[in-house]
Amino acid sequence: MSQKILIVDDEAHIRMLIEQTLEELEDEGVEFFTAENGEMALEVIGAEKPDLIFLDVMMPKLNGMEVCRRVKQEMGFKDIYIVLLTAKGQESDRQKGLDVGADVYMTKPFDPELLLEKAREVLELT
Repeated sequence: MSQKILIVDDEAHIRMLIEQTLEELEDEGVEFFTAENGEMALEVIGAEKPDLIFLDVMMPKLNGMEVCRRVKQEMGFKDIYIVLLTAKGQESDRQKGLDVGADVYMTKPFDPELLLEKAREVLELT
């Protein structure tokens, strides 16, 4: 069964950067999905149930914190691994992210290699 990664960011160049960073995982059977806002993200999550989500915090329609909260608490997908990506690096923001159910909180600009390492670790690809 193939594993799925969802990349959610309202900025197309960031979605593309993350996808390019992770594209070598396609050779290992990983499928990619993208969404440009929180509402689209929830639709994709409901339909595809990704294993891993890279989720931007500051987005129109529905922010990443709210998407994360809904996925973990309302939809009950406790096993979906969520990495929140944000420009906000304060400890209080990080704590809020973890409180709504994020597994990891990474600040932008992020190191693409770290994203790849995290994806490999979460999906148990060596």
